[in-house]
Amino acid sequence: MLDLQGFGPMLLQGATMTVQVALTSAFFGVLIGIAVALMKLSSNRAGHIVGEVYTTIVRGVPILVLILLFYFGAISAVNAIAKVFGHTEFIDLSAFFAGTLALSLAFGAYATEVFRGAFQSIPHGELEAARALGMSRFTTFRRISLPQVWRLALPGLGNIFLVILKETALVSVIGLEELMRKTEFAVGFTKKPFTFFLFAAFIYLVMTIVTMIAIQLLERRANRAFRPVVDT
Repeated sequence: MLDLQGFGPMLLQGATMTVQVALTSAFFGVLIGIAVALMKLSSNRAGHIVGEVYTTIVRGVPILVLILLFYFGAISAVNAIAKVFGHTEFIDLSAFFAGTLALSLAFGAYATEVFRGAFQSIPHGELEAARALGMSRFTTFRRISLPQVWRLALPGLGNIFLVILKETALVSVIGLEELMRKTEFAVGFTKKPFTFFLFAAFIYLVMTIVTMIAIQLLERRANRAFRPVVDT
């Protein structure tokens, strides 16, 4: 049995922070993904170009680089703006904010393509029928498009979330006290890297299994009206 030398509760606190970062990033990433997918599908050329530029840049840059850019870049920008208004003291930004922002943008960039494919899979006849019934564009989106998009996008979103969940370990480089940061602290204190990295791997594995079960339950619920009819 692994001897954690009293660091067990600290590692669980780090795991809690990891889950918070992942869930927050997923929430905002989904919102970003839907918005950018609609921009790329719209007839507005400017919106389409903005969406293409966003997804190309974010998917082409490593997440670690994004985290570092947002953390140090945002700090520099905020202090420069504060200096203009006469504030001379250094302003530090939350590592949680910077890390979550970078992961949200990364999640949103990949989710954009998932949502775009889901939107394109909706039969046009259903949208035309909704318009013929006098539904507004918002009502059509809420009652016709969104439920189907959610069902079609869930598998892809689940895979992205699993990736982001593990990528939260990168946020440790800017000092956020998540699982990997706590593990490195325990390793530095005890000089037992194998023990603590093995335990951290076990925690990540447990979180992954729980996430996969949750995704399966969500998919089952979303597809409850699409069960195949069995001939008798």
